[in-house]
Amino acid sequence: MFTPIQPLRISHFTLTSALGRGLAAQREALQTERSGLRPCDFETAALPAWIGRVQGIEDEPLPGDWRRHDCRNNRLAHIALQQDGFTAAVAEACTRYGADRVGLFLGTSTSSIHETEIAFRQVDPDTGRLPPPFSYRYAHNVFAAADFVGRYLGLRGPASMISTACSSSAKVFAIAHRHIHAGWCDAAVVGGVDSLCLTTLYGFSALQVVSAQACRPADAQRDGISVGEAAGFALLERANGGEGYALLGYGESSDAHHMSTPDPEGAGAALAMRDALARAGIEPADVDYINLHGTATPANDIAEDKAVCQVFGTQTPCSSTKAWTGHALGAAGITEAVISLLAMQEGWLPRSLNTVNLDPALRGNVLLAAERRPVRRVLSNSFGFGGNNCSLLFGALA
Repeated sequence: MFTPIQPLRISHFTLTSALGRGLAAQREALQTERSGLRPCDFETAALPAWIGRVQGIEDEPLPGDWRRHDCRNNRLAHIALQQDGFTAAVAEACTRYGADRVGLFLGTSTSSIHETEIAFRQVDPDTGRLPPPFSYRYAHNVFAAADFVGRYLGLRGPASMISTACSSSAKVFAIAHRHIHAGWCDAAVVGGVDSLCLTTLYGFSALQVVSAQACRPADAQRDGISVGEAAGFALLERANGGEGYALLGYGESSDAHHMSTPDPEGAGAALAMRDALARAGIEPADVDYINLHGTATPANDIAEDKAVCQVFGTQTPCSSTKAWTGHALGAAGITEAVISLLAMQEGWLPRSLNTVNLDPALRGNVLLAAERRPVRRVLSNSFGFGGNNCSLLFGALA
């Protein structure tokens, strides 16, 4: 059992996904039920699949002195940083605390593997060398996005990049809380960025978990994911009264069950959810909505449903929003954290899009229609390969 933690205020946040750039685009698409999924048109991929692609990345190289960092992943991060006044908000935090007291904790799954894929097509046939413009350090390296974002924002505090598959950009909230609580920084930029690449598309296809149509979480005929890409960021600070939204609790666990399949009974997922509740000092009945990991694969959805029902029973409203954005992998955590915050702001619960016939094996209260109601606390689940589980509990401060 945990002692309840000190909440962290979420001062500012932003998201760019297949739904568009910035919070206004996310709100509009969610409330009008406009999905960002499209038939696969990424690069040379010839797959019967649907994807969540951010429009225009290919035509927006990083400008001027940032060119050495240029790659799809960093372009996506750069696009997101331009939205919702986020860069200005971070600059103000640096003025208040000092740039060396603002941490940076980001998640990714693939970094910019796409840049390496391009480079290997251009290997010198005589020397075997990769083309001179290619830089592993500034592109494919897992730390590349944190390096770029940290430099771009002028941060000099603790920095790390987390790669725990699909829980990566959820776990950064927990890491930021530990750093701030330990006194290593006074504020933190958290988030994640993950971009499309052929390795991901063909890799998940080889695992036979990519659907040939737009994904259908919780549907009786669901047959796989729709891979997406996204970049999102949030600024966390100590909560000193006032209104707004905060990280109330977090829970982390590891199934240690299988490299790519969750524990079928949802044991690790249930533990993460219980720990998030304990750190927040609240009961399951105090949660108004659960944003499910909800990948739309048969095994993942049933395991998560069992875990949710173990902890919350069968009445708490829940849904997956991956049929809007696609599964953004290392950026899924921040994507769904932002959607959770928007649900509280708007007093609105999204339905499980594309769920036509709810799987009768699922016992949870999966929303088949959107609902308008006050929303004060939301749990957001992110579960990754290898059983890397993270649950985040967000709530209103006043």
